[in-house]
Amino acid sequence: MIKVALPKGRIAEKTLEIFESFLGDSLHFEDRKLILDKGDFSFMLVRNQDVPIYVERGVADIGVVGLDVLEEQESPLVRLLDLGFGKCKIAIGSPNNYVFDYSKPNLRIATKMVNITRAFFAKKAMSVEIIKLYGSIELAPLVGLADAIVDLVETGDTMRQNNLKIDAEIMDISAYLVANPNSFYRQKENILRIQKHFKTQLKLN
Repeated sequence: MIKVALPKGRIAEKTLEIFESFLGDSLHFEDRKLILDKGDFSFMLVRNQDVPIYVERGVADIGVVGLDVLEEQESPLVRLLDLGFGKCKIAIGSPNNYVFDYSKPNLRIATKMVNITRAFFAKKAMSVEIIKLYGSIELAPLVGLADAIVDLVETGDTMRQNNLKIDAEIMDISAYLVANPNSFYRQKENILRIQKHFKTQLKLN
């Protein structure tokens, strides 16, 4: 039995399509159910941010999760494959009338991604005050809570609609297929078969 943790939403739907071709069977979660057993597989739906926890603790053997979550949580999971979908970016944004200046001392940055933000500015030898928020990040610079934000950007529409501009891109994000290190050791042959199937279906090198 291979247990698979999937994030709710579009990434789970895309991943299940690939597993359908792997298993030769349809995969559909019944209304509000969070576990789906099919053949030698058990799929579970969890929040994107929780996928690494389920996999790391061995509740799931493999999972699919965004690179942003892996980097923010400094996750020790085996990164089997960049799936190339669920693409977005982590970017710095600030109000349209604000001149973002790396040399400004004590910049105040609002973000959900504290570790990624701290690492980025540390590489630039900058001391910044990081303000951790859990949502509505774009509001922070508009009301004077922060000078700028670090957030996920897909199209940039949310920033533009809130009179913010993108000042810099920190990293590209996509979904990754990951494995628990112990599970990978115990079920290496089966997990590598899954990895190979994903590569073939997604036409990845």
